Amino acid sequence: MNELETVFNRFDANGDGKISADELDSDLHCVMEDLDTDHDGFISLTEFAAFCRSNASADGGSGEFHNAFDLYDRNKNGLISAAKLHLALNRLDLKCFLDECRDMIKSVDGDDAGCINFEEFKTMMTTSKNRSGATSGSTH
Repeated sequence: MNELETVFNRFDANGDGKISADELDSDLHCVMEDLDTDHDGFISLTEFAAFCRSNASADGGSGEFHNAFDLYDRNKNGLISAAKLHLALNRLDLKCFLDECRDMIKSVDGDDAGCINFEEFKTMMTTSKNRSGATSGSTH
Protein backbone atom coordinates (compact mmCIF):
# COMPACT_ATOMS: atom_id res chain seq x y z
CA MET A 1 0.00 0.00 0.00
CA ASN A 2 1.45 3.38 -0.89
CA GLU A 3 1.82 6.26 1.55
CA LEU A 4 -1.22 8.10 0.21
CA GLU A 5 -3.48 5.10 0.78
CA THR A 6 -2.08 4.64 4.27
CA VAL A 7 -2.89 8.23 5.19
CA PHE A 8 -6.34 8.00 3.57
CA ASN A 9 -7.15 4.81 5.46
CA ARG A 10 -6.13 6.45 8.71
CA PHE A 11 -8.88 9.04 8.22
CA ASP A 12 -11.41 6.51 6.86
CA ALA A 13 -12.17 5.07 10.29
CA ASN A 14 -15.08 2.86 9.22
CA GLY A 15 -13.31 1.54 6.12
CA ASP A 16 -16.05 2.45 3.64
CA GLY A 17 -13.63 4.04 1.18
CA LYS A 18 -14.85 7.57 1.96
CA ILE A 19 -13.86 10.14 4.55
CA SER A 20 -16.85 11.73 6.27
CA ALA A 21 -16.96 15.03 8.12
CA ASP A 22 -17.41 13.07 11.36
CA GLU A 23 -14.24 11.08 10.69
CA LEU A 24 -12.29 14.27 9.98
CA ASP A 25 -13.79 15.95 13.03
CA SER A 26 -12.58 13.13 15.26
CA ASP A 27 -9.04 13.35 13.90
CA LEU A 28 -9.08 17.14 14.06
CA HIS A 29 -9.91 17.00 17.77
CA CYS A 30 -6.95 14.66 18.31
CA VAL A 31 -4.66 17.05 16.43
CA MET A 32 -5.96 19.97 18.51
CA GLU A 33 -5.27 18.07 21.72
CA ASP A 34 -1.71 17.33 20.60
CA LEU A 35 -0.86 20.82 19.37
CA ASP A 36 -2.82 23.04 21.79
CA THR A 37 -0.37 22.69 24.66
CA ASP A 38 -1.83 25.56 26.72
CA HIS A 39 -5.37 24.15 26.24
CA ASP A 40 -6.92 27.49 25.26
CA GLY A 41 -8.79 25.99 22.30
CA PHE A 42 -6.44 27.49 19.71
CA ILE A 43 -3.13 26.55 18.11
CA SER A 44 -0.80 29.53 18.29
CA LEU A 45 2.13 29.97 15.94
CA THR A 46 4.43 29.19 18.86
CA GLU A 47 2.63 25.88 19.48
CA PHE A 48 2.63 25.07 15.75
CA ALA A 49 6.36 25.80 15.47
CA ALA A 50 7.08 23.67 18.55
CA PHE A 51 5.17 20.80 16.94
CA CYS A 52 7.16 21.17 13.72
CA ARG A 53 10.43 21.26 15.68
CA SER A 54 9.53 18.12 17.63
CA ASN A 55 8.63 16.24 14.45
CA ALA A 56 11.81 17.45 12.80
CA SER A 57 13.98 16.12 15.59
CA ALA A 58 12.16 12.77 15.55
CA ASP A 59 12.70 12.00 11.84
CA GLY A 60 15.29 14.46 10.65
CA GLY A 61 12.46 16.74 9.61
CA SER A 62 12.71 16.46 5.88
CA GLY A 63 9.26 15.03 5.15
CA GLU A 64 7.42 17.10 7.74
CA PHE A 65 9.10 20.30 6.62
CA HIS A 66 8.34 19.59 2.97
CA ASN A 67 4.68 18.98 3.81
CA ALA A 68 4.47 22.23 5.78
CA PHE A 69 6.38 24.15 3.09
CA ASP A 70 3.98 22.86 0.43
CA LEU A 71 1.05 24.11 2.51
CA TYR A 72 2.39 27.65 2.23
CA ASP A 73 3.82 27.37 -1.31
CA ARG A 74 0.46 26.90 -3.00
CA ASN A 75 1.64 27.96 -6.47
CA LYS A 76 4.64 25.59 -6.22
CA ASN A 77 7.28 28.13 -7.23
CA GLY A 78 9.58 27.06 -4.40
CA LEU A 79 9.25 30.34 -2.52
CA ILE A 80 7.10 31.65 0.30
CA SER A 81 6.38 35.36 0.46
CA ALA A 82 5.10 37.23 3.50
CA ALA A 83 1.71 37.46 1.76
CA LYS A 84 1.58 33.66 1.24
CA LEU A 85 2.62 33.05 4.84
CA HIS A 86 0.02 35.54 6.09
CA LEU A 87 -2.76 33.93 4.03
CA ALA A 88 -1.86 30.39 5.08
CA LEU A 89 -1.56 31.23 8.78
CA ASN A 90 -4.89 33.02 8.78
CA ARG A 91 -6.53 30.08 6.99
CA LEU A 92 -5.25 27.96 9.87
CA ASP A 93 -6.80 30.46 12.32
CA LEU A 94 -3.34 31.54 13.42
CA LYS A 95 -4.23 35.21 13.24
CA CYS A 96 -1.36 37.55 12.58
CA PHE A 97 -0.57 40.81 10.86
CA LEU A 98 1.13 40.98 7.47
CA ASP A 99 3.95 43.02 9.05
CA GLU A 100 4.58 40.17 11.51
CA CYS A 101 4.89 37.76 8.59
CA ARG A 102 7.29 40.16 6.86
CA ASP A 103 9.41 40.21 10.02
CA MET A 104 9.39 36.41 10.20
CA ILE A 105 10.47 36.15 6.55
CA LYS A 106 13.11 38.86 6.95
CA SER A 107 14.62 37.12 9.99
CA VAL A 108 15.70 34.13 7.86
CA ASP A 109 15.84 35.60 4.33
CA GLY A 110 19.58 35.23 3.78
CA ASP A 111 19.55 36.58 0.24
CA ASP A 112 17.16 39.49 1.00
CA ALA A 113 14.83 38.38 -1.80
CA GLY A 114 11.69 39.12 0.22
CA CYS A 115 10.73 35.45 -0.05
CA ILE A 116 12.13 32.35 1.55
CA ASN A 117 13.11 29.07 -0.04
CA PHE A 118 12.80 25.66 1.60
CA GLU A 119 16.11 25.85 3.50
CA GLU A 120 15.24 29.28 4.89
CA PHE A 121 11.79 27.96 5.83
CA LYS A 122 13.40 25.12 7.80
CA THR A 123 15.54 27.66 9.61
CA MET A 124 12.46 29.75 10.42
CA MET A 125 10.59 26.72 11.78
CA THR A 126 13.47 25.41 13.87
CA THR A 127 14.72 28.64 15.36
CA SER A 128 14.28 28.92 19.10
CA LYS A 129 13.30 32.57 18.74
CA ASN A 130 9.92 33.34 20.32
CA ARG A 131 7.34 34.24 17.70
CA SER A 132 4.53 35.04 20.10
CA GLY A 133 3.35 38.04 18.07
CA ALA A 134 1.53 35.82 15.57
CA THR A 135 -0.81 33.90 17.80
CA SER A 136 -4.45 33.07 17.66
CA GLY A 137 -5.08 35.74 20.27
CA SER A 138 -3.91 38.62 18.05
CA THR A 139 -6.59 40.89 16.72
CA HIS A 140 -6.82 42.86 13.49
